[in-house]
Amino acid sequence: MNEYRKSLLIASVSAAVIGLAAPAFAQDATVDEVVVTGIRASLQQSLETKRNADAIVDSVTAEDVGKFPNTNVAEALTMVPGVTVDRQFGQGEKVSILGTDPALNRTLLNGQTVASADWFILDSPGRTFNYALLAPQIVGRVDVYKTPEARIDEGSIGGTVIVSTRKPFDLKSRTIAGSVGYLYNDRSKEGDLQGALIGSWKNEAETLGVAFSVQKATDQLRRDGVETYGTMAANQWAGGNPDNPVDSRNFGCVGTCATTLTANLTARSPNAFGTSFFEQERDRLTYTGSVQFRPNDQVELEFNWLKIEAQYDNLNQSMYAFQGNTWNSLGALTGLTVNNGVVTSATFNNALSVLDVQYREAEMNSDTYDFRGKWKGDGWDLSGVAGISKADGGTKRQVFLEFLNWANYTVDISGAPGTPGQLTYTTNVQGNPAAFATDPGWSGNLVTKPTEDEEKYAQADFGMDLDGVIKRVQVGYKFRRHETSQQYAGIAITGVAAPASQFSPSTAPGNYLNGFGANDQMSNRFRIDGPSMVQYVTSGAWLTPGRTMPVPSIFAAPEFTAGNWAIQEDINAVYAQASIEAGELRGNFGVRYVHTGVDSAGYVCRAGTPCSAPSDWAWQTTSKTYDNVLPSVNLAYSVSDELILRFAAAQVIARPNYADMTNFFQLSDGILTGNGGNPNLDPYKSSNFNFSAEWYFQPQAILAAEFFYKDISNYILQRTGPEQYFNQSQGRVTTYQISRPSNAGSADVKGVSIAYQQNYAMGFGLLANYTYADGQGANGAALPYNSKHQVNVSPFYESGPVAVRATYTWRSKYFTGVDRGDEMYVRPYKSLDVSGTYNFTDNVSLTLAGMNLFDTEYYAYANTTALPRGVYRTGRKFLATVSLTF
Repeated sequence: MNEYRKSLLIASVSAAVIGLAAPAFAQDATVDEVVVTGIRASLQQSLETKRNADAIVDSVTAEDVGKFPNTNVAEALTMVPGVTVDRQFGQGEKVSILGTDPALNRTLLNGQTVASADWFILDSPGRTFNYALLAPQIVGRVDVYKTPEARIDEGSIGGTVIVSTRKPFDLKSRTIAGSVGYLYNDRSKEGDLQGALIGSWKNEAETLGVAFSVQKATDQLRRDGVETYGTMAANQWAGGNPDNPVDSRNFGCVGTCATTLTANLTARSPNAFGTSFFEQERDRLTYTGSVQFRPNDQVELEFNWLKIEAQYDNLNQSMYAFQGNTWNSLGALTGLTVNNGVVTSATFNNALSVLDVQYREAEMNSDTYDFRGKWKGDGWDLSGVAGISKADGGTKRQVFLEFLNWANYTVDISGAPGTPGQLTYTTNVQGNPAAFATDPGWSGNLVTKPTEDEEKYAQADFGMDLDGVIKRVQVGYKFRRHETSQQYAGIAITGVAAPASQFSPSTAPGNYLNGFGANDQMSNRFRIDGPSMVQYVTSGAWLTPGRTMPVPSIFAAPEFTAGNWAIQEDINAVYAQASIEAGELRGNFGVRYVHTGVDSAGYVCRAGTPCSAPSDWAWQTTSKTYDNVLPSVNLAYSVSDELILRFAAAQVIARPNYADMTNFFQLSDGILTGNGGNPNLDPYKSSNFNFSAEWYFQPQAILAAEFFYKDISNYILQRTGPEQYFNQSQGRVTTYQISRPSNAGSADVKGVSIAYQQNYAMGFGLLANYTYADGQGANGAALPYNSKHQVNVSPFYESGPVAVRATYTWRSKYFTGVDRGDEMYVRPYKSLDVSGTYNFTDNVSLTLAGMNLFDTEYYAYANTTALPRGVYRTGRKFLATVSLTF
């Protein structure tokens, strides 16, 4: 039975239980007269938020002070209907809403942008919020606006997530809550202490309040993987690309091999295949502060502060056969097997293998200062907000050495997707560190790639209460200046012939590649000591006598120079919004006008030059402006006390990712591919329509269905085409296949989301939802991160001192983008989290939680599941937490 049918079976069984249980338990449905806490209290608050909103909104509320329902805010959002989460590194970092790319959604902290950064060196600054930055203990509530209002910042096609932190006036007079936990990962076999402390105070008159929090989290992550690095056509082994020549001196594909190759020249094969061993220590320290001052009923002042300090140092060791390498492997093919257009097995004599070792010192830091004030008059109010959010991060330093080996091996991916692949040598090269050594011609590099992100904002709003159908009118103006930049510099490490055995090698842990079906050679491969390698490079021990340690330069390589860029985006917006109420009909309508100006600057290589000297480059700025008028309407009609019908329509935009708007480009000389930016991109535009029906059939219960349609124009997708550049490896101009973002035309997303929530007798309850989202681009092209099906089921039990909750999620396959001409997808993904709490007293509790209990495989592939691109497992996590509240 496939995963989709199994997931539907779970949902069907749940529905059957619901149908049988509801009539029997109806007589016990008096929970609205009982004061509840914990899970039931948070679910009740979430339902009240949804029911009272004019827009279509879903909410997740903290169970108690400092007790958000998940260790990661993104994971908590998985139970919101229509929300999906990507877990490439084992935990939720990117959130999609109603079948749209994460970059087409916005996340706001207390209604404002939070500057963000990414730690991974291959990531570039975009508009996707990294939820790994956000400590769940600081969150009081998260609202997901699936339909826009004119008063809320524009920039989202899928939805807007508004994260609200705890405020002193919302808490008891004197509140102190703390927790101490221990987190253990069964793949890394590592455990770490966690801690959080929240305190608040307000005077009896509630004219002054202060709140603060501090949270410390450490996670020892290990990600085991099987990887391929791009694909190639089989004809390259037969000289099919004149810019990628075959070395005929050792050409060994004759006889049956030549016959099979000639008959399958268009078949696709991994360009390289091997194993990944990734280790990372994630340390995050979060501080928040909030002050509220309300001297009288007319005036209120507020200050909020958020500071995040995160270290994400990591060590990655990839060992792979490089069967598509131009000079070392293309002529070494001796045999191949082809099935359905895929080279499922290939054998090589004296071909290249590589051990790439990258030690990265990475960080993410953020500071946000938010000032706001409000003045209430007789039937009117005036408010203002001003603030600044700054972030820096990226890779402070990467030390990279590349160790080479020539050997006989076979690459076999015929078992994919069940067994992602096997790499077998005639001798156990994978277990022999002395067999790999750096090439003196180019041994590696030392690079820095920091990023900076900053937004300054100022906003003024005026509101007036009225009598009649129009109950309130709001107008406002907002200015935002967003600046983001990336610096990229480095040095080449040359003249080194160091064997891997020089750097304290050891065998991979005994559970390495568990669950992959890997052979003994792969699972018993060696690894080297990262700090030993770093010491060797940074001390200058590799330098010949008389040479001094070079200083990283942006002109040391073309990819460094092109990786330096800066963007300034100025946004001016005005809006008007009216709230209406006429009998059983309520809602709002309004319009937002936005003017956007963007300056994209970066280094561009002068035409006809080899791009190897500073004089070959010019700093170039491209300016672009555009205007948008964005009307919106949200209507809610109460058919009865239990049934609410909603309708919403809006024009919306989403701006391109910052990195997509740059002049950046990067080349891979060995395989003649590359990628770059496009400073002339237009924003996405969409006409959104939503209709929902919400049946509150008993207290703290709902059965709801939402239908949505998004008609998107100017959709941005990666397109690959030929461009000519100077090839540093070959010393001449060659043709590369370059992927760049472009406005690829129209797209649409349509679907339905069904949600159910109910409390039963004896402390039991259930949340469940199913979302169908069909997204297609021009000519039926897939849309990034659009899963057609998603199922979430979360049963819970809460009675007396005991509370237990489980969350099962499943999403169907989804497209992630185009990479080097390949369409990239991720196979269906499922996860299971379980947590249980025992309250010893009203002030002391113990929570045990298990996360990713399936140790689910993240399986990314190129075009077909028979061509795996990256297959990873990150292990199960177990957390024990003692919480105290005073």
